[in-house]
Amino acid sequence: QVQLVESGGGLVQAGGSLRLSCAASGRTFSTYAMGWFRQAPGKEREFVAVISWRGDMTSYADSVKGRFTISRDNGKNTVYLQMNSLKPEDTAVYYCAAGFIDGVATIGRSYDYWGQGTQVTVSS
Repeated sequence: QVQLVESGGGLVQAGGSLRLSCAASGRTFSTYAMGWFRQAPGKEREFVAVISWRGDMTSYADSVKGRFTISRDNGKNTVYLQMNSLKPEDTAVYYCAAGFIDGVATIGRSYDYWGQGTQVTVSS
């Protein structure tokens, strides 16, 4: 069992930055691929970024490529999402997810555990 708790969300102006953190419980964190997804009001949940359990593979949605960076610290059981050059369309609830995945996955059903989410609001 893995429990995930996101933090770091908030209100920021367009062009600003935020760093989201996702702290995981359990000793098996290092064996899980970790992903970030987001859901805006009235829209379906969408993939944002993923990092493999080794940290040697990453994948990003086209909409965030070059602006967002995912990283992990297995010693701290934490995954991060550094978000730069934020746009109003990045406004959403951001969720982290853990999946026992060989490599990376961009589909939500590949993940086994989900956090409660953290709100990110980008004003224009």
